[in-house]
Amino acid sequence: MSVKKISVRGLYKIFGSDVSIALGLLNQGLSKDEVFERTGHVVGVNKVSFDVAAGEIYVLMGLSGSGKSTLIRLINRLVEPSAGSVCIDGVDIAAMPQSQLLKWRRNRIAMVFQSFALMPHRRVFDNVAFGLEIAGAKRAVRDERVMQVLRQVGLHTYAGKYPAQLSGGMQQRVGLARALAVDPDILLMDEAFSALDPLKRTEMQDLVLDLQREQRRTILFVSHDLEEALRIGTRIAIMEGGNLVQEGTPHEIITRPANDYVRRFFKGVDTSRYLTAGDLLDHGYNSSAFNGGPRMSSATTLNEAMKAVLALGEPVGVFDAANHLLGCITPNSLLVKIAEGARHV
Repeated sequence: MSVKKISVRGLYKIFGSDVSIALGLLNQGLSKDEVFERTGHVVGVNKVSFDVAAGEIYVLMGLSGSGKSTLIRLINRLVEPSAGSVCIDGVDIAAMPQSQLLKWRRNRIAMVFQSFALMPHRRVFDNVAFGLEIAGAKRAVRDERVMQVLRQVGLHTYAGKYPAQLSGGMQQRVGLARALAVDPDILLMDEAFSALDPLKRTEMQDLVLDLQREQRRTILFVSHDLEEALRIGTRIAIMEGGNLVQEGTPHEIITRPANDYVRRFFKGVDTSRYLTAGDLLDHGYNSSAFNGGPRMSSATTLNEAMKAVLALGEPVGVFDAANHLLGCITPNSLLVKIAEGARHV
């Protein structure tokens, strides 16, 4: 069973002078817009609860103003919560005194921003070393660690350059290296790659996935891009109007969207490639007629299922992990599902 790293319960953020009034209205069932109309208070995050397992990439998605960036800042209290708890390894960060919080941030958590946030007057090496300097690391230890993370992100030969001498993608690698230098348990990434062109964005996603396979950090990643979320996320949480409206694996989000707001993210995305054999069953086919024919796992990818079924030209039995027959895929059902796409599964 996965170890719970972050546990958020009943978390609110309300911007205004009298939070208690707004909280009372929200608890009565009023919407974010209704609270604003009555009080002038802005609801950033509304009673959000979720858990993040150690070592997973948990993606927060939503349109502009949905609350995703506010939520990620509540995790390390760059924004103060109005109510609720944020427990990390069982410790409630929301209740932690500021003096203790500052030390905890330095040792346990790091953040990568969309804007790179590099210091232009400092060379790459010194930008990456900044967090270690603040933490009081000895010079020899600091220098060794900086070069180690620069090698990890492929920038060790650029240690003496200034940020202005680097491309946008390289600057973001510096930002990532600076975050990794302090060896954090938790990495927060707020729209970290959205300022990059598509090619550089994919390269950075590949880099994060490669590093994650080696280091298994817990990552909270904010994005408005479904393709990015599907590509890197272990699980995805979708925000709307300060509310968490759906949470699940990429496959669950694609095949069982909670509402039309979630479905809007699929527009223009080829979601059929996220289908598995378990999504392709022919419900019009009498599975009791299946008797010892070809078979496959329900987790088989669309491409593999397509190759097998079309090559055989006959019904294929689909079995779950417990070896129970779920149903059959026929050439006809396969083609229908591909044409429909995941939005209609």
